[in-house]
Amino acid sequence: MSPHQIERERGLKGRGGVGADGVDEHLVSLVSPRSFPAEQYRALRFIVEQMHRDGALRVVAVTSPTPGDGKTTTAINLAGALAQAPNLRVLLVEADLRRASPTLADRLGLGSGGPGLVDAILNPASSLTDVVRLHPRFALSVLPAGQCPVAYYEILKSPRLGALLDEGRQQYDYVIVDTPPAIVIPDCRVISEWIDGFLIVVGAHKTPLRLVEETLKMVDPAKMLGVVFNGDDSPLSVYSGYGYGRYGYGRSHEDGRRRRWRWGRK
Repeated sequence: MSPHQIERERGLKGRGGVGADGVDEHLVSLVSPRSFPAEQYRALRFIVEQMHRDGALRVVAVTSPTPGDGKTTTAINLAGALAQAPNLRVLLVEADLRRASPTLADRLGLGSGGPGLVDAILNPASSLTDVVRLHPRFALSVLPAGQCPVAYYEILKSPRLGALLDEGRQQYDYVIVDTPPAIVIPDCRVISEWIDGFLIVVGAHKTPLRLVEETLKMVDPAKMLGVVFNGDDSPLSVYSGYGYGRYGYGRSHEDGRRRRWRWGRK
């Protein structure tokens, strides 16, 4: 996978408006599935599905070079788009343990209480089903972070995390993991051995190119699925010379800026 093989989409930073049921209105694949922005996430879903059919892609991590690039919004919307397919079982996992708020569960209107990933790692007697929460409105299973750990690195380094993700492989068609940023902390690299593929989310005109390049070097090329550039308002372009790709663009539901996508494998 080359840096030229990219996905582009309009990213949303931070938490935006909240609907009557407490769900973040920026999660368009869930709250506005017929909208054009939601169609863009379905285009991303299509590519992930194609890669799923071609190989053993089941656990997909969404990360970014730095905080604030829009990885969590991308992860939730991708999971929501996948969950729209009939009979597909989708699990969304919050593995970014260091941030204080907003949590993944909060943005989905589930509240921040209750056990989660950390609890299951610390208690080997618990199973994945003990900590996963089924969303009451959407066909989506959610594994929130749970309690705030003291040693983040040791928690994510635990083989117990690998065992839980293996349970996810057995019980779900797709496991979408919202991981920590790749550059500022080592957590993302620690869990990479249990991940089948990575999507890298980048803030266009924001994230320094050297950090993008450094992130791409950290990811095993065999596990690199694509890059999402958020907030890119330049014209749609096509980079030729690679195996396949799919492109689309439209207007953001926030400020009208153009969104760009590109996917592909070398």
